[in-house]
Amino acid sequence: MLEQTTPQAMLFFTLYGGTAMMALLLSLYLLLSKVNVIAPGITPPVQLRRWAGAFFGMGAAGHAYWLLAYVNDLKEYSWLHALLATLDGVGLLITLFGTMISMLQDRRRPLIPFIAATMPIAVLGALEMVWPDIDFVTPIIVYALSLYTVFTIYMTNAVRQYQLWLRDNYADLEHKEVWASHTLLLVVLLLMINYGFADDTPSFLIVRLTDFILFALLLWRVETLQQLGPTATDEEDTQHTTVAKAQSAPPTPLNESATADNLSYIEQLLTEKCEESGLYLTNGLTLVQLSAVVGVNRSYLSLYFSRQGINYNTYINRLRIDHFTHLYKESLANQQNFTAQQLAQQCGYRSYSTFSLAFKQLMGQSVSTWMQDTAHMEQNA
Repeated sequence: MLEQTTPQAMLFFTLYGGTAMMALLLSLYLLLSKVNVIAPGITPPVQLRRWAGAFFGMGAAGHAYWLLAYVNDLKEYSWLHALLATLDGVGLLITLFGTMISMLQDRRRPLIPFIAATMPIAVLGALEMVWPDIDFVTPIIVYALSLYTVFTIYMTNAVRQYQLWLRDNYADLEHKEVWASHTLLLVVLLLMINYGFADDTPSFLIVRLTDFILFALLLWRVETLQQLGPTATDEEDTQHTTVAKAQSAPPTPLNESATADNLSYIEQLLTEKCEESGLYLTNGLTLVQLSAVVGVNRSYLSLYFSRQGINYNTYINRLRIDHFTHLYKESLANQQNFTAQQLAQQCGYRSYSTFSLAFKQLMGQSVSTWMQDTAHMEQNA
């Protein structure tokens, strides 16, 4: 192969080999290491780490044996070429599906249908091994892109449901921007799959550079996604109800046709056990934890918020931001030194960016603008 070491071949080896090495290192890191170097304070889901590690491993293996195929001048239409292409395609799709679905923690979603859907690729690959002179590659690529398109539509709806679940159950959870990251991941991966139709040098360079972007983005998404507790199962509700009974009288049972008395009772419990006690200032307070303290089943508490035209996220953020405005005006009156970040932490927010976003959504203006306007009014009062 020495006679083939042209500048173009050297570029091919450099980019392909670099991608393979990066994928291998990331695979070993996610599968073997328990350390989070991207976000040390966050514990990602174990299942997600394993799937992502497997995906990177498949990527490394695929790059490795395609490099060997290039070096050994493997014929395009041969049984070995067909076998490698089939293993590469099926393995990448399955580990990709597993990785993406594992990012969603609101409920269990079936992976088996998507695994089964990759079997036609294996069948077409087997047919190509038997009849290498017949073009089965094009049908494989077309089918893979069609399958990926269906999966993209599925994930679009699933991510939307996940975001709604996060808003309904968590008030100050970091890195809820799953829509942006998932959309970018899906677009980049779709571009990568399209490389099957392109064999020119510019397309090769774009795909290889996209590899590095994809790997970096996927690693960031995996390592910054916080492991969340299980969703509200019957067992959890039983445990939380038991805890709540030790703290308050048994709650009035509710149903979907809850009466005004029922809703007033929940409002009274929330006022007493969440608002007056300052429970809403607790870092990381979730709907399940609130339901345990209040003594109302999580589902009924969600129903109560829904009847008020809000969700749990809005309820907690309103209380915290009201507390922030109170602290700010009090600090101004007492001429105390403070920063918005310090006040936000006192209001239960771990991250100022999370607070800032919630503030703007509820108040209709940025924190800095509101503070300036308020300070100006206080001075002129």
